[in-house]
Order: sequence, then C-alpha cells, then structure tokens
Amino acid sequence: MLRRLLQPIWVLLAVIFLIEAWLWDHLEPIVAWVVAKIPLQSFKHWLAERVDTLSPAMTLIVFIVPVIPLFPLKLIGFWLLAHEYWLSAAMTIIFAKLVGVGVTAFVFDVTRPKLLEMGWFERLYEFVMSLRAKAKAMVEPIKQRIAEMLRGNGDRWSSRMLRLIQRFRKSVHEAR
Repeated sequence: MLRRLLQPIWVLLAVIFLIEAWLWDHLEPIVAWVVAKIPLQSFKHWLAERVDTLSPAMTLIVFIVPVIPLFPLKLIGFWLLAHEYWLSAAMTIIFAKLVGVGVTAFVFDVTRPKLLEMGWFERLYEFVMSLRAKAKAMVEPIKQRIAEMLRGNGDRWSSRMLRLIQRFRKSVHEAR
C-alpha cells in the first residue's frame, strides 16, 4: 500500500532526474560547439594537461569549483521570485541552470578519467548511471501512453481525455 502511495513521487523524481540527464546530454554538444568556436579548445587541452598532474582528490576540487560562482546567480533568481518578478526570476534561474550544467559537462569531460580513479566516485558514477536507466524505464511507459493518446491511436482516446481537452480549449477561448 505504501509503495502505491509513493509511486507518483518516484515517478516525479524520475522525471526530474531525466530532465537533468536530458539537459546534460543536449548541452554537452552545445558546449563542444562553443568550445570549437571560442578558443576554449586550447583551454580544454591546457586544463587536461594540468588535471593529469593532479591527484584524484585535487581533481575533485577542479570539478566542483567552477560551479560555485553560479550559486549567487541562483540566489538572485530566488530573490526575484520572492519579490514577484516572475519572468526575471525564471530567466535568471534557467540561465544559471543551463550555464551550470554546461560548465559541469565541460569540466567533467576533462576530469572524468581522473575522478573515476577514486573507488567511491566510480561507485557513485555507476549508481547514478543505473538510476538514470531505472528512471528512464519507469517513465517510458507513461511517455508511450501520452504519445498514443496525443496521436489518437485506436480507442486510447477516452471520453475523459476528450472532456479534458474540451475543457482546456474552452478555458483558453474564455480567457481571450
């Protein structure tokens, strides 16, 4: 019974986790493109050479430090949110999130081999990757059902779904 009560929470956490993973996957090529356009490729090479000389523990510091300056930006976003500057707050928080994920992907690409030398980090990395696979497996059937309903395949369009769509359309038209 408890498991059934907690299932929506687990699905929500899985969705959030997959959004983070999706951002990571899709920002990594963008970061690579930026690195190619700006002379960051030479910086990446320089950083990789320096990381090779560091111990794995010092490499962990190199991995964590670049994200710290983004923390005040997130605080500014939350201050804006508290003062009801909704659009500015959302833009600031989203910008900080995207830059944070991009910088983390860039630095992780350089530091990953050294970080994986630490047993605990390797276990944590494998655990996160297995969580990602489980989250994807948990959310996939829901995504399939939503896709089928949106495509209108067969009898998947329940009368309840049609009523929800009609109610939504009506509320949009009334708002005008």
